[in-house]
Amino acid sequence: MSDGLPVQVLQFGTSRFLQAHADLFFSEAEPALGVAVVQTTDDPTRARRLQALAAPEGYPVRIRGLVDGRPVDEERRIRSVRRCLQTAQDWAAIERLAADPDVSVFLSNTGDAGYAPRPADPRSVPCQEMSFPAKLGHLLAARHRAGGPPLTLFPMELVPRNGAVLKARVLEAAEKQGHSADFRDWLERQTWANSLVDRIVSEPIEPAGAVAEPYALWAIEAAPGIAAPCDHPAIRVVPDLEPLERLKLHILNLGHSVLVDLWLHGDASPSAIVRGMMKAEPGETVRAIWRDEVLPAFAAAGMGDEAAAYCATTEERFLNPFLDHRIADIAQNHGEKVSRRIGGLFDWADPTIPMPRLRAIAGRTTA
Repeated sequence: MSDGLPVQVLQFGTSRFLQAHADLFFSEAEPALGVAVVQTTDDPTRARRLQALAAPEGYPVRIRGLVDGRPVDEERRIRSVRRCLQTAQDWAAIERLAADPDVSVFLSNTGDAGYAPRPADPRSVPCQEMSFPAKLGHLLAARHRAGGPPLTLFPMELVPRNGAVLKARVLEAAEKQGHSADFRDWLERQTWANSLVDRIVSEPIEPAGAVAEPYALWAIEAAPGIAAPCDHPAIRVVPDLEPLERLKLHILNLGHSVLVDLWLHGDASPSAIVRGMMKAEPGETVRAIWRDEVLPAFAAAGMGDEAAAYCATTEERFLNPFLDHRIADIAQNHGEKVSRRIGGLFDWADPTIPMPRLRAIAGRTTA
């Protein structure tokens, strides 16, 4: 760890995914980036995690899996996190960081429903009951008042065109909160990046840290003013995110949701893991759905070869012998995920392609 490393990234979210993804990349970058982590919920059980994230010795991330057929099992120490705060009790300190000219990146991963409006969002004074975009609007207003320089916002929520969506939600909240037109114009001029992230992070290490697969991707869509926050092999700036989004959403993520459906309507054992289900009858169902219902949709869209290759990679990742990826963890917010992963495929694909198994899953989830 570099002594005196300044905070350059203000991160909203404490998830083990971020610990094993962006925070790891920032730690391994040359030069390294300092991160201040903000817990946006008031969950008291995460206090110990917050303290451990910023420990001087760092926290561990264990990388386990196969790379080119060879086993990898190694531990890395993540030392990018410099401070940890909570919106429920550290708002003034978070405002100061938001206005700090050394901070040039805002990053977020606040959960699949993190953008949903809440009744408290129009309040002119920030409060814990607000949605993340409404809180973010108040923090950006503090930066604007302080004359802070422009910044780049990198949302990582699994929302298509997440940068554009977050920008729209913040602007909507800012108008309802009574912020000035000048501030709203300033919001428009900030850089809101669309990005896609991918890494299976299977279990936590207490009090902070995680076990993750070797595969990792942070894809950022090219646009004026867009640049990667640091140099790292897992970070790519690409011309268009949609092909990558479709592959991940309708193959990997959809495969997870199919397993969750089979688990919920089977024994729902709390100890069930992805690898175990893929080696049994549910895995055959997933493969059949990929083969008969998903791959034809990609072939009709001119992406047949890419989809077949991605399916093969995904199956290898699901069968990773080192990761115990619990189905119960994947099952969180199952209904919302099915709507995006399976319902989104219905909306995108050629409607003449039959998808009986997927339609049955969607019907069970919405019933």
